[in-house]
Amino acid sequence: MTKPQEEFARLAKRVATSRDREAFARLFDYFEPRLSGYLQRLGLSPAQSEELTQDVMIVLWHKAHLFDPAKSSLSTWLFRVARNRRIDAVRRDRSHLLDPLDPMFQPDEPAAPDETVDADRRDERIRVALATLPAEQLELVRLAFFQGLTHSQIAERANLPLGTVKSRLRLAFGRLRAILEADPQVDTGD
Repeated sequence: MTKPQEEFARLAKRVATSRDREAFARLFDYFEPRLSGYLQRLGLSPAQSEELTQDVMIVLWHKAHLFDPAKSSLSTWLFRVARNRRIDAVRRDRSHLLDPLDPMFQPDEPAAPDETVDADRRDERIRVALATLPAEQLELVRLAFFQGLTHSQIAERANLPLGTVKSRLRLAFGRLRAILEADPQVDTGD
């Protein structure tokens, strides 16, 4: 083993046996720029290579006891870990499978101005109709439609029998329907 590799092996042993921060810092300072450059030469961006280099150095910190100087130099071991981390990252990266022209990724067409005005009027009319409900009915409507709770969840949260929840919601919707149907300007979307 060459003199620097012997020094690296000694430092790695100190990291493995006593979590020696100074030894780790010396190894980090030496290997971090070399590993990052290596990963960039393999095609990673500077940010990706920095992230993977951090992962490799964390492996050194946590698994230095697995390094065997009889099998390889510390440089070889760390660069092999870096290479394997890069392979794992490429395998996990599925972004190349996405088609940016897929309609799912395209924004919806903006609504026509008259549709927006109609929707705003309808929303305002519904807000006014909701304000006419008794507090206990309004709370149940809020839990059902704005928080998406089931009738059973509402009963549990409101500490009410399930039948009471269902009947109050039925009364609330009957009242809302009567108010909204009485105003012919309101398009409820039906």
